[in-house]
Amino acid sequence: MNHHPDPIVTTAQGAVRGLSQGDTVAFLNIPYAAPLRGAGRFAPPQPHEPWDGVRDATKPGPNAPQSERKLGSVDMSPYFGTGWSRGEDYLTVSVWTPAADGDLPVMVFVHGGGFVAGSTRSALYDGSAFARDDVVLVTLNYRLGIAGFLDLPGAPANRGLLDVVAALRWVQENIAAFGGDPQNVTLFGQSAGATIVGGVLATPDATGLFRRAIVQSGSGLGAFTTEQAARVTRAAAEALGIEPHADAFADVSDDRLVEAASQLAGIDLQSETHRDPLIGLSPFSLVFDTQPAESVAAGLSADIDLLIGTNTEEGNLYLVPVDKYSTSTARDVDDTAARAHPNPAQLVETYRKARPEASFGELRSAIMGDALFGAGSRALAGAHAAHPQSATYAYEFAWRSHALDGELGATHAVELPFVFDLAHLPQLHGPAALLGPDKPPADLAARMHETWVRFARTGNPGWDPYDTERRATVRIDAEWTQVDDPRSQERQAWS
Repeated sequence: MNHHPDPIVTTAQGAVRGLSQGDTVAFLNIPYAAPLRGAGRFAPPQPHEPWDGVRDATKPGPNAPQSERKLGSVDMSPYFGTGWSRGEDYLTVSVWTPAADGDLPVMVFVHGGGFVAGSTRSALYDGSAFARDDVVLVTLNYRLGIAGFLDLPGAPANRGLLDVVAALRWVQENIAAFGGDPQNVTLFGQSAGATIVGGVLATPDATGLFRRAIVQSGSGLGAFTTEQAARVTRAAAEALGIEPHADAFADVSDDRLVEAASQLAGIDLQSETHRDPLIGLSPFSLVFDTQPAESVAAGLSADIDLLIGTNTEEGNLYLVPVDKYSTSTARDVDDTAARAHPNPAQLVETYRKARPEASFGELRSAIMGDALFGAGSRALAGAHAAHPQSATYAYEFAWRSHALDGELGATHAVELPFVFDLAHLPQLHGPAALLGPDKPPADLAARMHETWVRFARTGNPGWDPYDTERRATVRIDAEWTQVDDPRSQERQAWS
């Protein structure tokens, strides 16, 4: 890499000029696949045309069509960005690298946002701390909503996931030019992004494109069946007044697709044989008739090192900001259990016994958190740990945010600023910001970030591997403690 003020790197498609920031360089908005227009929005990702000259990679570019994502009284813009930045050429990566050559570990991040929101433009996905610590960090945009995940006759399924695989192929082809080692790639993601990472683990086409994976608050049981997905497709076609086929959708504008997606809340996906794995929170997910955890149990990705975990109070994010936590009733707890589990009464009884002091809000949040993330993460961890070729490690992030009068707690997404070592960002602090008014423990971000980097470098985050007997798990808080099989009764209630 050149060491003058405007570093230029030549990729397989053409040269790009990055932005020097002290000892690191950022390259923003580099295409990994062709622009998406018309019928192409429902096709597999295609190679991008080469370009002449040097492409400017110093400014953020467009992202996937989406509506603004709001969660009640909490400001989530650092996580999801400020909505849709228009442009068809949005299948892009951003790369942060030390201004040095070398075979450095590579980490590729897949953002969350319920399969309908998020982008590389979000403040929290700045990769400077990774580059500072001699890791090449790649963030990527992928198709969202109807274009990304609606299961359409005449179109491949899981197009957003196919985009992620295409970005991994771009990394294999190009990352050495940015100082990265294509043989040491860690794919990691959070929330919907983590569920996508689990889906990539279950995708044979992705074999050989990465060596390790980190799943932060995702689920190995989060996929819809094709029958469930078909219900969403019918509802989307009805909302648009068109036939449920890719050819009909090809003529619909992005604006109308985004608008139709926002009208799909509340479709009943329960059936005799399957529950809604997202308990009504999103009409979009991966679509597989075999859950990713089952494919991994059968041996897919047995050679990939895996770090997987959830946050202690995941469900709070879906209750506290919309005033549903402190007002929860016994009936709300029962209703949540009924959406999530074939034997709801027994499930509620298990949680009550395990948490005798818990309020209805706490019980409701705990069941939600396990329905959405906990049970599916433990299933994926157990499936992966059954294969001795690689290691599995488990964590639980337990540090409590005091935002929203102390109720937000160790909720969904609160670990991200620590992983990216950005917990000092001012926009993350304040009564209605995710980290709240109090300063987190001084070394928590440094230590957590360093642990993720160590895992990417070596495949070992620094504690005992998870196996299906001990289930060793590190609880991350002001103090870090290793516990065996945390909340064992609750875990068993889901299996």
